[in-house]
Amino acid sequence: MKKILKWTGLIIVALILCISLFLGSMRFHDGPLEIFAGGPFKTGTLSTSPSSWSFLKDRYSIEFQTMEPAQSRTVWLATYEQRLFIVSGYMTTNYGAIWKQWPHYLEADDRVILRIDGNLYQQRLRRVMSGPEVVPVLNEFSRKYGDGEAAGDQAVATGYTWMYEVVSP
Repeated sequence: MKKILKWTGLIIVALILCISLFLGSMRFHDGPLEIFAGGPFKTGTLSTSPSSWSFLKDRYSIEFQTMEPAQSRTVWLATYEQRLFIVSGYMTTNYGAIWKQWPHYLEADDRVILRIDGNLYQQRLRRVMSGPEVVPVLNEFSRKYGDGEAAGDQAVATGYTWMYEVVSP
């Protein structure tokens, strides 16, 4: 029984060490890997912002990088009236407080870099807390990602969901 406990403990320690090394090494990676946040972008061509983001209507996700700290991640998106929106849900939940750090980074510095098809777009994220675009954007998220029923603006108004519009610097 002692041998089993010893080997189980060693396996658990080895797994924790491997996961820690992986997550630590991601800080130096050129961008995110799916759900794992990555380091700052090292590749891509600096491009001017498009006048319309409609070409992303059926795009599933994009990568973006915050400036402080210089970390990148993959996020879902919605377009509405040629504008681009990013939404962060679960902001008032315990797991959201752990998992969703990037919206808090934007309070100090709202500059971001989007990487789309190898192009880098220097932008800002402006938080939207109310307005006529809230319900249509949430409806687009619902259509696109199958969240069930279309959401009302209460999720944004109560802070459960933080909505951002991508705007030029």
